[in-house]
Amino acid sequence: MKGMMRMSRERLIVIAADGQYVGLPLAVVVVLLILAAAGLYISALISIITSPAGKGMKFVWIVFAFIAPFIGSALWFFVGRRHARSTPVTF
Repeated sequence: MKGMMRMSRERLIVIAADGQYVGLPLAVVVVLLILAAAGLYISALISIITSPAGKGMKFVWIVFAFIAPFIGSALWFFVGRRHARSTPVTF
């Protein structure tokens, strides 16, 4: 068992040493995905705040987007925004 772990570590080190050039494009892709997720989150928060939904529903959607940023933001654009536009606002 120790021999297998030792070989795996050596193999990972070799891959990391040989893959330095491959690491840069991967890092760029990761940074772009993080920026896209942050953009989705920020645009969802702006859309939630400016939506015609009631204050209580806005609060629920903001909390949901805060707890699960990617899923909450995506659900807002697919479900919540459409529902907020079709539901009349009552105070």
